[in-house]
Amino acid sequence: MAKLKIEDLDKIAEQARRTMTVREGGGRVKITVHMGTCGIAAGARTIMSAFLHEIEAHNVKDVIVTSSACAGLCSREPMATIELAGQAPVKYVDLTEEKAKRVFRDHILNGKFVAEYALSIGSERIQ
Repeated sequence: MAKLKIEDLDKIAEQARRTMTVREGGGRVKITVHMGTCGIAAGARTIMSAFLHEIEAHNVKDVIVTSSACAGLCSREPMATIELAGQAPVKYVDLTEEKAKRVFRDHILNGKFVAEYALSIGSERIQ
């Protein structure tokens, strides 16, 4: 077995910090990717990967990423729900990798939801 380097230990520590943030609910933003069977079949894994890539690329530390089961709108998958602290959740539908990147940039980084991809805000439907 190879010896651990300082960089390896830093990565392990960062992963542990992220796990604690998830457990303690300390994120500014929560991304929930709906990954029921229908979501996975529609490409939810690609959406999850896109969000994780954007978090790494922008070195964002206060975003919690989680998954959930089917939201009951199979025909609108893949979907994700974005919750910014103090704001109503926004459910995005019919996502692609590019749409997920835009949602990340506009909504998560800049606080402006992307109306053309959103199905609902809170419990109000906008499309």
